[in-house]
Amino acid sequence: MTLFIGLISGTSADGIDAALLRVEPGESRAATDADPTPRVHVLAARTTPYDAALRATILRVSQVDATLDLDAFGALDVVVGEAFAAAALALVAEAGVAIADVRAIGSHGQTLRHRPRPPHRFTLQVGDPNVIAERTGIDVVADFRRRDVAAGGEGAPLMPAFHAAVLGSARERRAVLNLGGIGNLTLLPPDGPVRGFDTGPANGLMDAWCLEHTGAPFDRGGAWGLTGRVLPALLERCLAEPWLALPPPKSSGRDQFHLGWLRERLRGDESPADVQATLVELSARSIAEALRANQAATERLIACGGGVHNAALMARLAAQLPGIRVESSAVHGVDPDAVEAAGFAWLAAQTLEGRAGNRPEVTGAAGPRVLGVIAPGRTGAGYFGGSAPLT
Repeated sequence: MTLFIGLISGTSADGIDAALLRVEPGESRAATDADPTPRVHVLAARTTPYDAALRATILRVSQVDATLDLDAFGALDVVVGEAFAAAALALVAEAGVAIADVRAIGSHGQTLRHRPRPPHRFTLQVGDPNVIAERTGIDVVADFRRRDVAAGGEGAPLMPAFHAAVLGSARERRAVLNLGGIGNLTLLPPDGPVRGFDTGPANGLMDAWCLEHTGAPFDRGGAWGLTGRVLPALLERCLAEPWLALPPPKSSGRDQFHLGWLRERLRGDESPADVQATLVELSARSIAEALRANQAATERLIACGGGVHNAALMARLAAQLPGIRVESSAVHGVDPDAVEAAGFAWLAAQTLEGRAGNRPEVTGAAGPRVLGVIAPGRTGAGYFGGSAPLT
């Protein structure tokens, strides 16, 4: 069997998600296929929380007005790489597999900046893949987004091809919603092209506000937000953000939707719990409006990511989308906390097979591109000989 590991820490920076994926031989299909149908199996998954000080650093430097000198940047790149390597090794140990059986690691890294707009398009992730390769001995595919950006694309979202492979249906019109720090949608019609785009805030603003006012890194179950009431005027000021009205393709990040952005819209007399309730509604409204505008006939919305555990957010999504079945990816046998990590494992398989990992119709890139760069592992058993190809 062919095993891959996927690693990612999203814009919430609450920890490193790791997933162990089995890809059946001969079934990894090009991301540009009209109906990609590889059989993939998530064998194990875990989340390794960041050290509190490291998470605080990541959250601080990912804000739009933060600065970081070159020495500090280099050190952060290595420290995050070490953390990613430790997460991969912990997953291997927990799953009881041999390192030699893992073909490659697909590492997304930790995003600090995402600026896919002219004149100088760029996206920046830390977590040095060379460190991961050296510590684990496994080939590492990383830096997936930059090639798509170089080709004129948004560099995000990259999950639609994977979502189509594991959650698509020929019988109904579906959408997959990732509720990370930023929300993003994949639209999966049974008879048309796959599309995808970011929708705006999901958990990121709620988590940051909760941490500032309660000391907790997130509002467990949405309980604190439920003690407040939605402030209609604040909600409308937030929904008036021009980015939300942009048509796809589009992507965003914490460097756009952050506490500074929120404070510009506050009047100063709001109670913290009311603001939290309003942020829940902002996430639900912006996601629902994006779905209605781009695939009004959706029958089923499959949610994944950390926001699935926020019962208040899931309830508001369901209320905003009457007639659409809103459910967790767990209903389809896929751990909602492992979907993105599994997706980057799948993208590593695409790269090593020389197949495109982006969807140009999603990102706006000039065409399909093989994504990522490869840091060979110490064992030499993967990319540079010793391991048979998938097909």
